[in-house]
Amino acid sequence: MVPNTVRVAVGILGDAATMLLFATPILTFRRVIKKGNVEEFSCVPYILALFNCLLYTWYGLPVVSSGWENMTVSTINGLGILLEIAFISIYVWFAPREKKRFAFGLVLPVLTLFGLTACLSSFMVHTHHMRKVFVGSVGFVASISMYSSPMVAAKQVITTKSVEFMPFYLSLFSFLSSALWMIYGLLGRDLFIASPNFIGVPMGILQLALYCIYRRSDGAAGKLHDTAIDQEKGLKAVVAMPPQELAGTKPEAEGQK
Repeated sequence: MVPNTVRVAVGILGDAATMLLFATPILTFRRVIKKGNVEEFSCVPYILALFNCLLYTWYGLPVVSSGWENMTVSTINGLGILLEIAFISIYVWFAPREKKRFAFGLVLPVLTLFGLTACLSSFMVHTHHMRKVFVGSVGFVASISMYSSPMVAAKQVITTKSVEFMPFYLSLFSFLSSALWMIYGLLGRDLFIASPNFIGVPMGILQLALYCIYRRSDGAAGKLHDTAIDQEKGLKAVVAMPPQELAGTKPEAEGQK
């Protein structure tokens, strides 16, 4: 009874951390809507996250799991599906034609693969254990892909020496979510939940480390940029000073003599 209570508590904490993780891109897409441009943001993490949410929502339902033993997994990933669909829709709306095509080229195979997984696990596999093995194996591959996708942003951070396109809170909540779900899976002896997060935890640590390293570079560059702007404004103020003011200072200086 006590271990199950602890597991449920960890699952609730995992839900909270994952909800914050899913909600973090709201700030990113607020910027996209405001600028009317997706800039250098990639759609890959959101599409892979959608695939992961679809699979683990299915995994947590009684069709695959025994009863509602993984209800917390199913509920939070169900919320994730709605949010990821919203993010992908906004991305596609504001993306240029080439990026639209790329996004559709990823979304369609993802939906097809999920549909095949759901159908096969429902009609071709007849026990909960084998369904968990089948869906969990596909989910494991999807999770590895999802946790690897931020490496695209990490590569961009290293190349540009800027963390502008790798938000801090996304990395932080990714790490917390992975750590909590890893513990949840271990407590329930469910390797299909725990094992993907063995990779998610170090990936989150790596992103946080990169943020700390290159955030300093951004800060130094920002200070230089602000200084340059201030100097430019000062120069403009001198150049823009009216002739009469310059003339007015001359007699005053002569009077003091």
